[in-house]
Amino acid sequence: MPLQPSQNVFITCAVTGSGSSQDRSHHVPRSPEEIANSAIDAAKAGAAIVHCHVRDPQTGVPSRRLELYKELTQRIRAAEVDVVLNLTAGMGGDIVFGDAENPLPLKQASTDMVGASERVEHIRQCQPEICTLDCGTMNFAEADYVMTNTPGMLRAMAEKMTAMGARIEIEAFDTGHLWLAKKLVEEGLITDPVMVQLCMGIPWGAPDDLNTFMAMVNNVPKDWVMSAFSIGRNQMNYVAAAVLAGGNIRVGLEDNIWLSKGVLATNAQLVERAATIATNMGSTLMTAAQVRELIKVEKRAPLV
Repeated sequence: MPLQPSQNVFITCAVTGSGSSQDRSHHVPRSPEEIANSAIDAAKAGAAIVHCHVRDPQTGVPSRRLELYKELTQRIRAAEVDVVLNLTAGMGGDIVFGDAENPLPLKQASTDMVGASERVEHIRQCQPEICTLDCGTMNFAEADYVMTNTPGMLRAMAEKMTAMGARIEIEAFDTGHLWLAKKLVEEGLITDPVMVQLCMGIPWGAPDDLNTFMAMVNNVPKDWVMSAFSIGRNQMNYVAAAVLAGGNIRVGLEDNIWLSKGVLATNAQLVERAATIATNMGSTLMTAAQVRELIKVEKRAPLV
């Protein structure tokens, strides 16, 4: 197939994530203030969208606490720099089994499985322009952990998100996730314009070799707004791959903590490097206002 590189691209910065990276880099933000400041710096560096989780400010452990999301949202919206806010809705679907011989009972201290309404309550209260929907269940790298998103749960969450006026960004970790996402679009639960993020190289989803990537790309409808990323050492390689495939870019400390071997990165540094790659390839970076026009959302006012 001929190359059709993106002429206009937006950069999403995945600011902090829900992994254990807070213990491996002092640059990974923990408190709402730290996460907001890192997001704002990323926006100044060229990110049009910031994708945010929250963490316990003391321990750095991923959290779903509403007050943390509300403080984060307020700080980002009060900033002088304009940026589109994308909040995760991936939390609350974690099941951790016992060992292979004794899978039940579940490990209650690690399992975090709640209903659809609770999983999207922060979306209802914070009203981000974008929120994510992980369109499938998947084994993760840990031996007994399953990210659980049943078709029924996804239908319920998508219906609520759409009713709240948030633009859904589909998170696809494998080809079957795209299959299910197309069904949700067909059923009217996810509305146009449809956004999708191709999540490559995450154990045990789609590996980030180029053949698999292009299989994913070729399964994305042409009228969807597509972005892509990989993790770790391949993060910047996938900046170029995403542009070459006609998509948009995601970088950030959620997916990679290194700027180069032995050098820990900040979010702003990762965005700056991605912006350099994209512009050197001939692409123009989109602003937050241009992204809102593309995905048909209004700029949200600060919380009251």
